Formats: sequence, structure tokens, C-alpha cells
Amino acid sequence: MILLVDTSVWSLAYRRDTPPDLPEVRALRDALSGGAAVVTTGIILLELLRGFVPPAAQQTIRTDLGTLDAVEPSWSDYAAAAELSNTCRRAGVQLASVDALIAQLAIARGLTLLTTDQDFVHASRHVPLRVWVNGHRREASSGSA
Repeated sequence: MILLVDTSVWSLAYRRDTPPDLPEVRALRDALSGGAAVVTTGIILLELLRGFVPPAAQQTIRTDLGTLDAVEPSWSDYAAAAELSNTCRRAGVQLASVDALIAQLAIARGLTLLTTDQDFVHASRHVPLRVWVNGHRREASSGSA
């Protein structure tokens, strides 16, 4: 299994006040210590670095994520992300454009998305997105994006 780690999990992992036993943070730590491959993408780096993040923390984030393999969207991923978003919206699930693109990258590359964001869980009921949330892996639906 290859994990694409969502911004929500990275944010928790970098916070000093996060309980160490959160299932998603534990899954990230286990994966980074050899339990699974971890990849990232530029949009997740952007989300982590934007806003008020002290320079030392920004450098740590850049260094840490820079050691991971990166998956980047192709032109067709953007169109597929729009279709995925429309599929979800018709089913009553709203996904932000950034989240639709992250979901599309996971689907297209056969990755499991490690997240705490329930929007992805709801989306996974309508599109073939595999998510790891609350310590459990949720298999992709039979829907198509």
C-alpha cells in the first residue's frame, strides 16, 4: 500500500499539542518508519506552508516532504478532478477543488489517502477513492470518476 498523506494528517503530526495516539498520526509515523511507502504532492506542500507558519517550521516541512516521492497532476487529472467533483456534488457531497484534485491523484495513481477529513470519506462512497481514516482503511466504492 502506498499512502498519499492529506494536509489534515500532516498538520496534526507537526503540532506539538496533538495526542500521540491519534490513529492517523500513528499510521503516518508507522509508514514513515518503514510500514508503507508515503508520497506527497505540491498542493499539499502549498496547503501546509500557507498561512502563519514560523520560518523554522516551514523549513522542516520543506525538508521532510522533500524527501518523499512526489506525484503531480497531469492535464487530464485536472479534467478528471472536475468530473469527480461533479459526481460527488450530484450525490450531495461538496468537495473543494483542491480536495477533488487530491482525490483524483489518489485514484489515478492507485494510492490510499490517509486523512482526517470526512469530506473524503463521504466522497469515497461515490467515487473509487480508498481512504484510511480513524485507524481503518475504507475500500473504494464501485463508482467511477
